[in-house]
Amino acid sequence: MPSSSSSSSSPSPPLPEFKNSVKLKYVKLGYQYLVNHILTLLLIPIIAAVGLEVARMGPSEFLSLWRSLHLDLLEILCSAFIIVFVATVYFMSRPRPIYLLDYACFKPPMSCRVPFSTFMEHTRLICSDEKSYQFQARILERSGLGEETCLPPANHYIPPSPNMEASRAEAKLVIFSAVDDLLARTGIKPKDIDILVVNCSLFSPTPSLSAMIVNRYKLRGNIHSFNLSGMGCSAGLISIDLARDLLQVHANSTALVVSTEIITPNFYAGNQRSMLLPNCLFRMGAAAILLSNRRRDRRRAKYRLVHLVRTHKGADEKAYRCVYEEEDKDGHSGISLSKDLMAIAGEALKSNITTIGPLVLPASEQLLFLFTLIGRKIINPKWKPYIPDFKQAFEHFCIHAGGRAVIDELQKNLQLSAEHVEASRMTLHRFGNTSSSSLWYELNYIESKGRMKRGDRVWQIGFGSGFKCNSAVWKCMRTVKIPLDGPWDDSIDRYPVFIPEVVKL
Repeated sequence: MPSSSSSSSSPSPPLPEFKNSVKLKYVKLGYQYLVNHILTLLLIPIIAAVGLEVARMGPSEFLSLWRSLHLDLLEILCSAFIIVFVATVYFMSRPRPIYLLDYACFKPPMSCRVPFSTFMEHTRLICSDEKSYQFQARILERSGLGEETCLPPANHYIPPSPNMEASRAEAKLVIFSAVDDLLARTGIKPKDIDILVVNCSLFSPTPSLSAMIVNRYKLRGNIHSFNLSGMGCSAGLISIDLARDLLQVHANSTALVVSTEIITPNFYAGNQRSMLLPNCLFRMGAAAILLSNRRRDRRRAKYRLVHLVRTHKGADEKAYRCVYEEEDKDGHSGISLSKDLMAIAGEALKSNITTIGPLVLPASEQLLFLFTLIGRKIINPKWKPYIPDFKQAFEHFCIHAGGRAVIDELQKNLQLSAEHVEASRMTLHRFGNTSSSSLWYELNYIESKGRMKRGDRVWQIGFGSGFKCNSAVWKCMRTVKIPLDGPWDDSIDRYPVFIPEVVKL
């Protein structure tokens, strides 16, 4: 009896896990292949059947089939004219392709480097409030920044000297360095540039930064010049969008886009915590990009612009004020970052991917999303919403390196691997938050690792005040050789590096 009792109470052997036995991974791969190639799979048997039928026909049957059509010369000519006319209208009305010939990123000199010890020592000497000092120390410990990020020379003074002269000096340093490098790489002459778009959110002098570039490089008098300000970290893709629209209007043209943020005039000297964050995260940087709509530039181009989607949440009051320039109670001017920033960024991202998803996702992912949506509406509202697998649409991701929390949130929401967000994390570690130019440092990281192959698709995602979420999709036109120079030339072999959750200062 004891043995019988013990045998009856013994647990039954565990059932094998369904995922391991059926291998859902391969089931999903089979489903994706079937749905994405459904037209091909349907057409192959039809074409084969027609081919077999034609092979069986003799010369006399071909002749009788031709006569049964009753086509005369006039009908043939009219049909040919209609086909040619429709084809001409189609090709003439198609948007012009936008090619990215090359780009260059500013590499800060080592003299501008700000290791943690230097930053905290300066903060201690500048900041009289102990709580503010400790708060900035905690932010820096968890920021994901490394020891080689750089601040402009004016910020190395104690106290910093954010005057107009120093701000212009920083603008000339970062912008001219990037443009000089770009012109040297492409061999293009300044007189051949037809369109100029510059974006810098917080430094807007008179004359403008675009006028400063025209003056330095003696650009043509009839150049189409634009200067964008106040549009935050997502302004880089807004500049690309503006340049794209101008290139659709002006045939056989080239556009120079410059994205930067001037740090010098934006140092916050107060003690309000929400306004101290930019001091800890933002660092100097700039990027210059050369675009073209000329067909002959297709062979030399690195990338082709496929899609660009912009989302603006400014109608919502919380979204509008979540990144806000203002003065604190003591009159110190700075940028205030709301506690709701990440939630608002998540909502903006949802709106953006709702628009871009149908443009880029394969049919298999769109069907799964549709079936889940219908199921939640009709069967069970508690079903988890299906998050499309954007890894099926893109090989590379460039997420704005606004901070560790931004990258963590997007990695979680888009279900990306550590390798997919590696470029963003390493850019934040090496260069800090360089605002709108950070996407180009990330793209250069991918190229410097030798990962960019012909046909690869890149998704750039930027966030900015307003609140905005913008994304661009690029397709690689040729396998990109590992660059011998650039912002990563002396450090790429050290990356990726392990970034701890907290760095003890």
